[in-house]
Amino acid sequence: MQPACLDLPITPGATNRKPLFLLQPRWERRAISEVQKTPSLLLTVPGHDLPAEWPCWVEGVSGWSALNRQPPQQAPWMVGVVDADTVEINALNGAEQNARGGWLVYQPGVDLAGATAVLTLTGPGYSLELTTANGGLQVLGVGRLNIVLTPAQSSAIPLEGVTYTLDITWSNGDVDRWLDGPVTVRRGGGHGCCT
Repeated sequence: MQPACLDLPITPGATNRKPLFLLQPRWERRAISEVQKTPSLLLTVPGHDLPAEWPCWVEGVSGWSALNRQPPQQAPWMVGVVDADTVEINALNGAEQNARGGWLVYQPGVDLAGATAVLTLTGPGYSLELTTANGGLQVLGVGRLNIVLTPAQSSAIPLEGVTYTLDITWSNGDVDRWLDGPVTVRRGGGHGCCT
């Protein structure tokens, strides 16, 4: 398996919590039976099977072209689960829309039952290992990991030259390199406003 390459942005001196979604390669499509006219857009998608907030795309909705996003070329919507048949796209206001039809498109999450994970950051003279055993990686459910860096850990990361790898050991003992990429430490700080 070829690992996906993804930048890992870090804010030094802060607690960094970075969610990761581990997606299966296959695509699921569920019919949208209703695009509700609600301020926080609700979609009726019977039997959607989403475990929790999840990256999804929408295809084929008529009457509201801005809702449609082509997977994987366009970024997904973050879709929240309301119940077994309803999902929410909080970023959109559907109150004045006359949309109908379409498909909710997503990749199911990877089953992490019995798996352990190790995220290793390395650079010149620097190394840090975050694991599911030491609390640096938290399994949040099917297909969901959370990276947790303490303020001391994030402050100690060099500004340049650091990369990371994410390795998963499955319950049968197989090990897969799931992700790798550069670590980007944000310079500066503060919450100032531009003028």
